[in-house]
Parts: sequence; C-alpha cells; structure tokens
Amino acid sequence: MKHLPRFDPPHPSGSRRRWMWKSLLLMFCVPNNGSSPSQLVVLVTVTIAMYLYLTPECVRSGRRGKALSSFFTSTKSNTTEASFETKPFKLHKLESGPSTQVSVNRDDALHYYKQMYTIRRMETAAGNMYKEKIVRGFCHLYSGQEACAVGIKAALRPYDDVITAYRAHGWAHLMGVSHLGVLAELTGRQSGCARGKGGSMHMYTSHFYGGNGIVGAQVPLGVGLAFASKYMGTDGVSVALYGDGAANQGQIFEVYNIAKLLDLPCIFVCENNGYGMGTSVDRAAASTTYYTRGDYIPGIWVDGMDVLAMREAARYAVNHCATGKGPIILEAFTYRYSGHSMSDPGTSYRTREEVQEVRQTRDPITSFKDKIISTELATAEELKSGKLFMKKYLGTLVGQSFIKASRSSASSPNDNPVKDCAVLPSAHN
Repeated sequence: MKHLPRFDPPHPSGSRRRWMWKSLLLMFCVPNNGSSPSQLVVLVTVTIAMYLYLTPECVRSGRRGKALSSFFTSTKSNTTEASFETKPFKLHKLESGPSTQVSVNRDDALHYYKQMYTIRRMETAAGNMYKEKIVRGFCHLYSGQEACAVGIKAALRPYDDVITAYRAHGWAHLMGVSHLGVLAELTGRQSGCARGKGGSMHMYTSHFYGGNGIVGAQVPLGVGLAFASKYMGTDGVSVALYGDGAANQGQIFEVYNIAKLLDLPCIFVCENNGYGMGTSVDRAAASTTYYTRGDYIPGIWVDGMDVLAMREAARYAVNHCATGKGPIILEAFTYRYSGHSMSDPGTSYRTREEVQEVRQTRDPITSFKDKIISTELATAEELKSGKLFMKKYLGTLVGQSFIKASRSSASSPNDNPVKDCAVLPSAHN
C-alpha cells in the first residue's frame, strides 16, 4: 500500500485506510435489493481500484472541472476554425435546405467531441452495470447514435423543449442531468433525477420531458409542447424524437395533421437506425423515406452519423419553426451498435461483420476526430491525451456514482418524484 499514490479522502478527518473500511462496511450495510454478496464485493473492488489507480491527481485535488476546461480550451493548435462538406441533404417540399458547407471553431469542435465521447462512456458503464445486475429492468443504449443528440442540442435555445423515446440516457445528460443523476436513476436510488422511480426509460429535467416507454406515445406529447409554445406567444420549439420502428404508428400521422393544421413549431425527428427491435426497415415499411412521410409537412434527410450535418439541419429546422412556418420532419440516418435493449444480443437479425463495418467506416466519434485532426483544429497527441484523461475522469465519476448511489437509499413507495424534484416546470420559465 505504501507505493500507491496518496489522495484526499472524502472525509478530511479520516485516513485513506479508515475511509476504505468505512466504504466497505457501508456497501454491505446499505440495503441493496436483489444484490448478492459477490456482486457487492465486485462493486467495492472496482470502486477502490478506481480511486487508487485511475484517479488523476487533478481530480483527487478537486480541480477536475478546471482540468477538463483547460484541455478543451488550450491553444496548442494555430487553427481556430475549419470548414467541411457534408453529405447532400435530401429535401421534401422545400425549395432550399441547409448548406452542405459547414464550419466549426476549435472550442465547439472539442466540445462536441467531448459530449459524444461522454455519452459513449456513460452507455458503456450502464451496460456493464446491467450485466452485473446493479441495473434492473429495461435498459436501451444509445451507442452509435451520439451525433444525433449532440448535433440537435447544439442548435437549441435554453427554452426549447425535447421529448424522446426510451434511449434517453444521453439526452438526459445533455439537457442537464449529472452523471450521478443518470447512474443513480438507473439503479433505482433516491439520488436519481426522478428519485429512482423512472429508471432507464423515464428521466426528466428542465425542458426535457423524458424518455417514454410506450412506442410512439411521446410524439403527441411533443406536439402538445409545441402547442404550449405557440399558445404562450413564445418562439420556442419542441423536438419530438422517435425511431423508425415507431414511424408506422397511427398516432404519429394523427399529430402530423394537427401540427400542420395549427402550424405548430414542432420538429419531428425520426432516428432511423435501420432496425425496429429485430426487424429491418425494409421488412417493416413499404416506404423507408421517412422524411417524406408527413406528405404536406416539409422534410429533410440528414446523415445522422455526422454531428455537424445534424447541427446544420437542426438549425434550419429551429429557424423554420420559430419563424411561424409550421412543423418540419428530420430523418436522421444513423445506427445502433447494441441490440434493441440489453436483453437483445443484436446478432440474430444482423451479422457481426455489419456492425464492425459501421464502426470502422461511419462511427460518429472516430470520423469527427479524423476531421479535427486533418484540419489541425487539434493534434492527434492532444486528442489522445484528452481521451485518456476523460476515460480516467469518467471512470472516476462512475466510481463516485457507485458510492453515492449505494449510500443513497433505495426508492420508497412514499416518494413523490414530481413533488420532490423540480423537473416539471411550466412550458417556458
């Protein structure tokens, strides 16, 4: 033990060894329904290892936020802005669309890269927690689709609303839920963003109205949010996301009609990842051009694996809706690496070679990293060191979240998530 690096324990008055024993006793004393002693031992071991071996000095000394910001605003590269050509947008009932010539400055590029990488690491952690049976129930991962959320979020104003389906972890974090709020919610703890009542599919925060478990049911709610914006006289918009599997739902076509009749500021986003559960789009839909499904509603097809293309399409859509032109549809052509949910291995209806090919040729994080390096917005060494730092940093956060989630008591039937959590504000505050 004497060769291990020292760190500041959470309790200033206690030594490292005393704090470790307290954590160990706490893990076994706190009720953890359904967890076996062996699983708790694994949890404790992982937590201690993360603190002793993986915690960077700046995190141990309480300077993690400063260290992250200093890396992502460093000025080692002389290039401050770069331009790229996106894949052509496909248009429906629009004379002109977003520009395929997009530009990004260094700070924004590194910010988008950080956000996508953060979501990927969080989803990996969620998957591992599920396999250890620390997370129970449903769990749908967003790995591979990060550019959709990050690109759209970059175009939104603070008062715009978002509602999505059950792949909600990444969106919840982008909209303001902390790492702990997401991970604790997954484990059913009171420190979760919905007091442990919602779990994987039901996370909420200001202007983010969840994850929703019923296929397609969030889309009418999103149109209701758009109606609220228009009724209150604001220029706010509502983003209602759904998958290709939900695109054939009758309720979606019903609210297409209502949204167009009233010219509501709703951005319908179909995240087409190629499969509705285990059924490919070609087997499930007579028409797979989802951006044209609105008939009388304008639509845009966009490469959902390109964060800058998603940002430009979202900016166009926000401007379209905010200026009173009514609803618009975005079809984000993307891909998910995991199965439909953690109970689906994702290999019975597609080959491993198909998944590997997408990872190698279309991965949103890798391809964006290549753009950053090729235009000298950052060097490969910078991104590598930053990635390693973020990996350790996020690993430490997961370890801390394990501890805090375990210290936090399990959700009680008497808890009222709506009363206790100020997460359902008025439509625009």
